[in-house]
Amino acid sequence: MHNRLSALALLLGLSLSAQAAPGIDLIANEKPIHAPLNPQAASLIPAGYRFVTPGTLTVATAVSGSAPPFGLFARDNKTVIGSEADIARLVADGLGLKLKLVPASWEDWPLGVASGKYDAAVYNITVTKERKARFDFATYRQDTLGFYVKSTSKITKIDSAPDIAGKRIIVGSGTNQEAILLQWDRENQAKGLPAMQPLYVTDDAAATLAIQSGRADATFGPNVTGAWKAKLNGATRLVGMVAGGWPKTANIAVTLKKGSGLVEAVQASLNSAIASGSYLQVLDRWGESVEKIDHSEINPPGLGD
Repeated sequence: MHNRLSALALLLGLSLSAQAAPGIDLIANEKPIHAPLNPQAASLIPAGYRFVTPGTLTVATAVSGSAPPFGLFARDNKTVIGSEADIARLVADGLGLKLKLVPASWEDWPLGVASGKYDAAVYNITVTKERKARFDFATYRQDTLGFYVKSTSKITKIDSAPDIAGKRIIVGSGTNQEAILLQWDRENQAKGLPAMQPLYVTDDAAATLAIQSGRADATFGPNVTGAWKAKLNGATRLVGMVAGGWPKTANIAVTLKKGSGLVEAVQASLNSAIASGSYLQVLDRWGESVEKIDHSEINPPGLGD
């Protein structure tokens, strides 16, 4: 079976029968979870809003270069599955729309949403003060970040600024976790501590190789991704967690063009999915229920507020 699921398994040294974390069945998770139509939510779509494709919600999401559980290809090597795809589907279902998922790079979604190339992005995007100036947000998950090291590493704890001094840490460019690391590094250098070296890699396979070969000391990113990989084969372990909006809490949100008027409808659709139970079904099957929320919020305080 030559597809991305098998490639991922081979890269991580797994058999195809052990592609997912315990309790997570990738094959079963290919079956979509649907939410009921919510006429009230659908009525909140602005009369003048022009979808990229009429009657369809076009969503930028993570697949290439990302890691489960957020986005990956199914066994047919073309169908996008993952927790972000599932959330996008719940939103579209509640609004009575078809769903078109577009695999996009992290660098592409901001311009794509702002220009109208996409109606929305569901890409594990954290609400931040800076981003709220350009986009509207409807939250659907809490944001937690995790530091992971090689299972045989002598590092036992990384959860505050002094812990990163002198370390080589893999982090995504332009992410809130990068912002946290750089802030901590500035604080450390002001105190005379050794500088942290951020490492930027192109994909998950490169990150895995860097950690296992010793070229990197740790990775810092979404905790659910790190937890997934740690469970796969025990090659990495958690040494610290940080709130995504450090020093405050933060939330992951559906991201929309600022002032488009669509955010109220998306929020109502998400709250409908939460109430129906389909939302928790999605989080449970991808191991993300630790980050569940009770209700969706529009443009809440975020990183930088």
